[in-house]
Amino acid sequence: MLIRDEAAMRDFGAGLIGACEHGGVITLSGELGTGKTTLVRGALQSLGVDSGVRSPTYTLVEYYPFDHFAVAHFDLYRLADAEELEYLGYRDYLNPQTLCLIEWPQRAVGYLGATDLAIELDYDPQGRRLTLAAESDWGRQLQSRLGLADSR
Repeated sequence: MLIRDEAAMRDFGAGLIGACEHGGVITLSGELGTGKTTLVRGALQSLGVDSGVRSPTYTLVEYYPFDHFAVAHFDLYRLADAEELEYLGYRDYLNPQTLCLIEWPQRAVGYLGATDLAIELDYDPQGRRLTLAAESDWGRQLQSRLGLADSR
């Protein structure tokens, strides 16, 4: 799927979170500047978060509680060792009431556990190219709600 500009990336994030009826794990992979945080920003802004949506590069996680479920935004770019996830209490976020949006999941291979939807963001001459891969029944349901097929 091609995303042409920043506004379209925010719109995709809003649509993605709008398709979520409960928590789960969605990973966002791609080089610096491909739009991972912009996607999350669009998702959170669509839920009413007006300011302060930034990548939690130094805190590693930002938590946003909402009425229907919470969002835990992880940025693992500066993770020194995947085992640090244990100290962050990562497993406590893995529940039906929390949607985990995880940037840089490759920094924690072997510690993240099950993923529902993996999104890869790549540079494209016309914008950004998103590749979605459902890794659970819920991930497939999300893709269906978004009108997208598995693009692996």
